[in-house]
Amino acid sequence: MTSPAKFRKEKEIVAEYDTQVKEIRAQLVEQLKCLDQQCELRVQLLQDLQDFFRKKAEIEVDYSRNLEKLAERFLTKTRSTKDHLLKKEHSILSPVNCWNLLLLQVKRESRDHATLSDLYLNNIIPRFAQISEDSGRLFKKSKEVGVQLQEDLMKVLNELYTVMKTYHMYNTDSMNAESKLKDAEKQEEKQMGRSDRQTPRSPDTLSSIKTDEKPVRRSSVKKIEKMKEKRQAKYTENKLKAIKARNEYLLALEATNSCVFKYYIHDLSDIIDCCDLGYHASLHRALRTYLSAEQNVETSKHSGMETLEGAAESLEANGDKQKLMETYNNVFCPPARFDFQSHMGDTRGVVCAQQPLESELLQRCQQLQSRLSTLKIENEEVKKTMEATLSTIQDMVTVEDYDVSECFHHSNSMESVKSTFSESYLSKPSLAKRRANQQETEQFYFTKLKEFLEGRSLITKLEAKHDLIDKTMGESQKSDCCLASGRRNSALRKQESGEVIPLMVESCIRFISRHGLQHEGIFRVSGSQVEVNDIKNAFERGEDPLAGDQNDHDMDSIAGVLKLYFRGLDHALFPKEVFHDIISCVAMESLQERAIHVKKVLKSLPNKTLIIMRYLFAFLNHLSQYSDENMMDPYNLAICFGPTLMSVPEGNDQVSCQAHVNELIKTIIIHHDTIFPGPQEVQGAIYIVPGAGDDFCDSPHCEPPLVEEPAPETVSVSRNSEDVMALTV
Repeated sequence: MTSPAKFRKEKEIVAEYDTQVKEIRAQLVEQLKCLDQQCELRVQLLQDLQDFFRKKAEIEVDYSRNLEKLAERFLTKTRSTKDHLLKKEHSILSPVNCWNLLLLQVKRESRDHATLSDLYLNNIIPRFAQISEDSGRLFKKSKEVGVQLQEDLMKVLNELYTVMKTYHMYNTDSMNAESKLKDAEKQEEKQMGRSDRQTPRSPDTLSSIKTDEKPVRRSSVKKIEKMKEKRQAKYTENKLKAIKARNEYLLALEATNSCVFKYYIHDLSDIIDCCDLGYHASLHRALRTYLSAEQNVETSKHSGMETLEGAAESLEANGDKQKLMETYNNVFCPPARFDFQSHMGDTRGVVCAQQPLESELLQRCQQLQSRLSTLKIENEEVKKTMEATLSTIQDMVTVEDYDVSECFHHSNSMESVKSTFSESYLSKPSLAKRRANQQETEQFYFTKLKEFLEGRSLITKLEAKHDLIDKTMGESQKSDCCLASGRRNSALRKQESGEVIPLMVESCIRFISRHGLQHEGIFRVSGSQVEVNDIKNAFERGEDPLAGDQNDHDMDSIAGVLKLYFRGLDHALFPKEVFHDIISCVAMESLQERAIHVKKVLKSLPNKTLIIMRYLFAFLNHLSQYSDENMMDPYNLAICFGPTLMSVPEGNDQVSCQAHVNELIKTIIIHHDTIFPGPQEVQGAIYIVPGAGDDFCDSPHCEPPLVEEPAPETVSVSRNSEDVMALTV
């Protein structure tokens, strides 16, 4: 039987799982609250805008009436005076003409403000009302999708819990069966020992006792042997069930982690997109209508309108989504992966592919592959339909109908003016039809969106299981092939280049360190493409065009060459294999904790890659110390180098992930000395601040000691760790 300590351990494991699930459930609740809050703020904003323009319309119409009264008062007087002058003189004096033009301008201004008031009441305010209605409707539909996805996610977590409990149960049965088997073996040994320890007796008595005891002893031994055989069979059966249950648990564990990651990285982003669907474009149209009206009423107010126009032009759904996710980073960042929870000493956290399970796993892998092929084709068709529908919706809400210039093209008559634009916009019979078509298209889009998300969830789950099985089945063979290939490629690269730091990288950094630390906008401003190509071609010929102390090159072009080198690598400096592990540190609030996490992840990279990273980020840290002059602090440098050094894998939201990449690069720039190993740990070139060493000089034949080469006897040590994998230079 299992001991109380083991039962307590099992309860602790279950409690830890429950705690993690509770945290995720709380996070899901907070996500919906956050979206509800955004919707409430949006509705309040739209209501405030309506109230503002309603009050402004009242002010404009009062102003128009006062101007009309003022103009009519003096126009009446002017007409009588004009008639008198015309009778007295056959021509109008220039001062009188100016006076008449001034009064006509007041009359025109009165009509303009009346038109403005009409536009506010009959055009702009109804637009905001429609935006509010559309936003509420779309948010409700988006929330329904989000709740459904959260329920599906909790089902996956519950399935994981069920599979884990099944694994624990079968493993307990296996251990109990093993204990019973050992008891039977002890009884057998005890019975055999008892027969050997029988005391001697007289021949007559012995013969009589043998006659009586022989059947009894044989029956007892046979019974024990039969019991042992049964328990042996029971133990074998329970052990096989325990192994199968553990395999199912591991597969479910991998699938659960993939589903959780997919929800936080992809689904949340899609839900926010749906909440914002058409909102920014519609608000943009309404504000552009207001801007057009104001600019036509008074061109003198143009400078004041530029600020609002800039804000209207900056309306952008992805930008707002990114800000929202950054503001609530702790809510939207993916949680930690679920780890394998070993049970009662069973620490083998890998899928068992040995016989008799190998053929079963192989068949299951083939079935998963076939199912995935069909699902991917079906889901791709759904995606194409969804994207086409989304394009249609976007065309509906991005109609450029905000120009109201025609409303201000008045005739010379003094009759009152009513906005023909507002009539055309709201009074057309086709308006109701257009609104109905838009809502029908939205409904079809959400149907396809839900179908696509559900299909993607299933594909993610099945792919996780398939990839884990496939990796388990071919891990040893692939490992041997990759090791041999890596050694051959490493030897070939060593023959092509014997430098730890490529000449192009070392020379560009040396030049910038000597002449460009205070250059404003370094790495942000593009240089001359012709000069960039010339310098790059010179390096490829084996020359060093930046050698010596001359400073006749464009600094932005030198910076462009350095970025071009890292952009042109076959594989990014940060491998895609470590992307998800290293990017998870962004959820940590402390920069020091991020640095420690990054250091752990980067330990697995080859020494050559670490040496180049150490050299580059030490230089970037040095460059950021001059941010007061060059305007390039660690974050600005991260924006320039993030997309170059770490590419976002396909299938991830490029916008949100790129922001996380930039934050990660900024952390590495600030804490490079903590993250990367020192020269004592990894032998290789290091970046030294120019002028810090005693041997620094300005002679063309004496270069600054930016690169410190290891001693000859230590070079071979640093090279041995690079045989498996080396950075292409």
